[in-house]
Amino acid sequence: MVSAGHPVGGERGSIAARRRLAAVMLLGTALTAAFPDYAFAKPPTGVACPMSDSLKTALEADPLTRLVLVHEFKKGEPLVISEAANPHTPLAPADMCMVKLVVGPGNPGPQGAPSTSSGIGIEVWLPTRDAWNGRIHNLGGLGGFDGGMQGSPGHVGWPYAALTAGMEGSISASTDSGHTATNGSWAMNPDGSPARQLWIDYAHRAMHVMAEKTKAIAIAYYGKPAHHAYYEGVSTGGRHGYRLAQEYPADYDGIIASLPALNWAQWVTADVYRSLVVERELGGKYLTKAQMDLVSNAAIRSCDMVGGQHMGYIVDNAACTYDPTKDASVLRVEDGGTNTGPDALSLAQARVVNKMWYGLTADGSVPDPASDNGVAASLTGKHKWYGLMRGTSLYQAYFANIGYGSASAHSGYSADQVALDLSDPSLANPSFENASGNGKAGWTSISYEKLAEAFDRGVALDETFGRLASDDPDLSAFKARGGKFLSWHGWNDEAIPVQGTIQYYDRVLATMGGAEKVHDFFRLYLLPGVGHMSPNGTSNPDAHPPLVAPGQFFALMVDWVENGRAPGKVVIETPPDSQVRRSAPIAPYPQTVAYVGGDPNDAGSYVVR
Repeated sequence: MVSAGHPVGGERGSIAARRRLAAVMLLGTALTAAFPDYAFAKPPTGVACPMSDSLKTALEADPLTRLVLVHEFKKGEPLVISEAANPHTPLAPADMCMVKLVVGPGNPGPQGAPSTSSGIGIEVWLPTRDAWNGRIHNLGGLGGFDGGMQGSPGHVGWPYAALTAGMEGSISASTDSGHTATNGSWAMNPDGSPARQLWIDYAHRAMHVMAEKTKAIAIAYYGKPAHHAYYEGVSTGGRHGYRLAQEYPADYDGIIASLPALNWAQWVTADVYRSLVVERELGGKYLTKAQMDLVSNAAIRSCDMVGGQHMGYIVDNAACTYDPTKDASVLRVEDGGTNTGPDALSLAQARVVNKMWYGLTADGSVPDPASDNGVAASLTGKHKWYGLMRGTSLYQAYFANIGYGSASAHSGYSADQVALDLSDPSLANPSFENASGNGKAGWTSISYEKLAEAFDRGVALDETFGRLASDDPDLSAFKARGGKFLSWHGWNDEAIPVQGTIQYYDRVLATMGGAEKVHDFFRLYLLPGVGHMSPNGTSNPDAHPPLVAPGQFFALMVDWVENGRAPGKVVIETPPDSQVRRSAPIAPYPQTVAYVGGDPNDAGSYVVR
């Protein structure tokens, strides 16, 4: 699946098998002596990454840096090193050189412990000198707790940086954020204490180090610095982009950070709530996919009308107050409804759905949607965090396991965060391993009050977690140095409620003097119907919402940074192969888009206000 707006891809690809390549580059005796752990093999004649000793000098300036591997890929070769390729293995789109680094100090510990780390793994992908366009275009982590193989000499990490470098001609890099585990086990030392250095690396340091090393390698490899440096990330990589602007304003000229996992401990802990209400209210018996789709599609039908036409997705989420407890068409006859089919909902199930849409409360309560539908970005009273938009696919949010923790809390990593909040590994699922105790799915037995306690504890531990919330609204240093920032978020995100991003942006507006002063360097766009790394985040397979096209935001960013043309209204479209042709404008928040007449599938029928 291709992610809207990502330059080369979206969801994590599954590269299960890789094959050994012969072209491994030897840098020279001086560099080999300086880095005895450097993995190398004699390259074939005429196949070499044209490095110089200046690379050695650039890297030796930091005693924490270790060169792991330099490896050349020729155009058309599979992007693997020591494993066999398979039909899904991506191929190098051009001749490229890959440089692997590990930057310490890492986290010492027993061999095999998830928290034991030699440091931050980084892959830097270098086009040939003739092909380099003079830019750096680094990529963030793709989701969840990150983790990867960027520090391993025998493997290629996620291939998107390689594809960006080869297809675009930019230098591109990626990082494993300091650990290889993809669940939360890495974050707890064997004695049960927080792995604080790894939290710091994951929260922000890995992205900063990647920027520094990429710039240094560019000078060593090409003999000159990049003329501009850009960062792009989604989900966890989106949060990383926000943190870079907040803490490292000089790292990048332009940042594109979308679907951001801001306020990590809050939203991941609150993600468990959608499963906990099923455990507490329904005895752990989940709604079937048909039931989930029935109630979600009913919400869409009640709120998706534009210009007399059903769009198939909700355009104005704030106005939708659909309540399944009052909809006879989805309720079974025994509960006062008219639905006699096998997928009808009980009144208890309908109440649970309302709780999922509203979000975490301290006692499991939910107000009448007519008075509060949970869409507002402000949190008051018992309301701890946000729920999903009506019409969002509850099935994808629970069982499709799109790879970013939004499966039910029985899988994914959301329960891991509860265990980390409360320093109790037994609350996590069995995949969580620690010498002090393994996961036992203890979260299934906790009360609403206990989950609220975990939520509050996660907030209190933000400093220990490396200030993981990444929610500092003061971006004045980034603005002062001329940095530009673009972000987008789908209203029907199945994993990260969009209200968290809106809340943060509202705080930026309040801190920095309002939209006029913020829009000259930071613009946020909101996309109806779009999900989390999924073109359609709704329960309706025929929704076909317009999308940000691959590379569209990067082109806007380059034009803004290098030519001074700020993006305003942006027209997005359904993909060329879509069954429905639609276009629509999106506008920088807090501007809104309003239908004024004509074909609702045409961008010309809307105005920005």
